[in-house]
Amino acid sequence: MKTEIAFPDVVQLAVPLFIALILAELAWIMLKGRGGRYETRDALTSLTMGAGNVAESILLGFVAWGFYMLIWDATPLDLGASWPVILLCFVLDDLRYYWVHRFGHRVRWVWASHVNHHSSQHYNLTTALRQTWTYTFTFMIVVRAPLVLLGFHPALALFVGGLNLIYQFWIHTEAIGRLPRWFEAIMNTPSHHRVHHGRNPRYLDANYAGVFIIWDKLFGTYVPELDTDRPRYGLVHNLGTFNPLRVAFHEWLGIWQDMTQPGLTLRQRALYALAPPGWSHDNSRETSAAIKARHLETHPEDRGTPGFDALK
Repeated sequence: MKTEIAFPDVVQLAVPLFIALILAELAWIMLKGRGGRYETRDALTSLTMGAGNVAESILLGFVAWGFYMLIWDATPLDLGASWPVILLCFVLDDLRYYWVHRFGHRVRWVWASHVNHHSSQHYNLTTALRQTWTYTFTFMIVVRAPLVLLGFHPALALFVGGLNLIYQFWIHTEAIGRLPRWFEAIMNTPSHHRVHHGRNPRYLDANYAGVFIIWDKLFGTYVPELDTDRPRYGLVHNLGTFNPLRVAFHEWLGIWQDMTQPGLTLRQRALYALAPPGWSHDNSRETSAAIKARHLETHPEDRGTPGFDALK
């Protein structure tokens, strides 16, 4: 007989904390005159995106749950829910998050869901709430399947995933500089995540960590925040709108328009969905690798520095 487990929805329980921290950050910025910037329309868009994400979870959450329960019923393994098991699941789920997040920047189909999170040109705690409405359609729920196969109950896997998201909330701020060196070495921090949100060529496709920055260091995607190259936030080509519908769906529409162009081969149509963002069949656009290479043509002194290490 397998273990029956139930855990609370910790993200919903954390909503009052999110609101309190947003108000505290806003008060800090107003009092100190530094530590970030709020723009009313931008913040409202982020909050609307967050509400839409909750709605998607309510309407489509059964898809992931049903999928995981099918796997749970099929696996002979059951690790239970002791504290060591919960801790191990938390660490392994963060590794899962790293790869889902990396896919979200390297596969356009997944980027279409994730891009809205990067669409704000500001970096404050409301940005953390600018979440997707279309995650279910990326099929990234399959990346959590190995955890269930290994014997982690679906309720536990989703519980630690919620803890992961709660941790990531507070790192979306400019009000906190660098933390003690030992903490920066292991954990994801505001400094590390500012890099991830930067649209500077140096910072593209870096620091995918959720909780532990060690994954980026292990897999070669870590870039430190440099005082000489402060992050500029937003997309390479910013949207220029606060319309939540356009923020949520513009990239999906772009994929459709690109894939349905006349005269393309089947491979080219597929690559418009599966290649990295910026790929085009006629090289009329730029991927992040091309942007970095072009930057080095005009700034050869950056060659071999953080963010350009692989382009020597």
